Amino acid sequence: MTRMPTGVEIHGACDPAFARVRRVFENNFAREMETGAAITVHVGDEPVVDLWGGVADERTGRSWDRDTPCFAFSCTKAVTAAAALRVAEQGGHDLTAPVASWWPEFGTAGKERTTGEHLLSHQAGLPVFDRPVSVAEAADPAAMAGLLAAQRPQWEPGTAHGYHTFTYGWLAGEIVRRLDGRTVGDYVAAEIAGPLGLDLWVGSPDEVIDRAARLTTGPGRRSTAPSGTSGASATGPVAALTRATHDPGSLLSRSMAAPDVGAVPGRFNSREVLAAGWPAAGLLTSAGGLAGFYRDLLAGRIVSPDTLRDALVPRATGPDRVMVLDSSFGLGFMRPSLVFAVPRAAWPGAFGHTGSGGSIGLADVDHGIAIGYVMNRTGTELSGGTRAMRLIKAVYDSLG
Repeated sequence: MTRMPTGVEIHGACDPAFARVRRVFENNFAREMETGAAITVHVGDEPVVDLWGGVADERTGRSWDRDTPCFAFSCTKAVTAAAALRVAEQGGHDLTAPVASWWPEFGTAGKERTTGEHLLSHQAGLPVFDRPVSVAEAADPAAMAGLLAAQRPQWEPGTAHGYHTFTYGWLAGEIVRRLDGRTVGDYVAAEIAGPLGLDLWVGSPDEVIDRAARLTTGPGRRSTAPSGTSGASATGPVAALTRATHDPGSLLSRSMAAPDVGAVPGRFNSREVLAAGWPAAGLLTSAGGLAGFYRDLLAGRIVSPDTLRDALVPRATGPDRVMVLDSSFGLGFMRPSLVFAVPRAAWPGAFGHTGSGGSIGLADVDHGIAIGYVMNRTGTELSGGTRAMRLIKAVYDSLG
């Protein structure tokens, strides 16, 4: 245990070879960038970093524990994608086939040739709902899928890509629900998190919500840009992202406006939201649970190595019609790009997913590492964040 100058105690263990990860983690607290946070790193099946500290709930002063679950926003998408890939693999389903072959209602309004791979790689052209959606409505995945099935896409599916902030979950989630019969949350609990012993829930029971970290914005504000983009030209892509963020009519703003979380007291701290299990942004997980998920992906315990290898092949790379900046996606997993910023050594093999505000899950097929970082002081970055990127760099620096 280490006590920082701020009085924050850092708990856990760290292999001496990864001491720089501990220093960066401690420094994030010393610079008052954190309220509560945790990071876990595995090399193969061996945990080399397992650190936590700070306060899980500022209202009560409850401390962050090793197994404190935290809302991880879009880190959920990778879990949903893994569930869809597992269902397709085990059932022998072809994700290059038209969605309408297993979801007949979807094959209308210009979506007839949309494939399962399009759903998993943000190419479906359905990043926004055509009408307002309440938090109560969003608890019904069949209803959400029905709304999207009736819509006309923003672009011809497969010809472009754009980040599907919330709609991704109800599109990719239908692969699970239609082909297996269970919701993403039920499937993950029964087939992935439960058997593998992972502290990870898509739709959480009361006892998990009761001990979850409470999100806070903390003092000050940070940039809406992804990490690593500060200082960019006022006329460049980051400026375009800023304009899109503040334009209520942009695809980016519209993609974040439904479901209307702002109408619910507590927003993402709301029990109603945490229990709903939105398959694009409904994950409660500990750092150990998130790192363990990626460890088990690499080890072939969730899908076969061949399925994972194929899923990591970029299906959509370049200008993102929603986030404006260049992005890159395999089947559900982010690949290195401006919105998934990783050290140069990580570019060939790294994959994973960020969560709005700063959380991240990452694995590297070349280096055999798995990382989970969660925190309750959310920044305003749409993808990644300075704290996470400094930690990831420290991990790679420790590998030599």
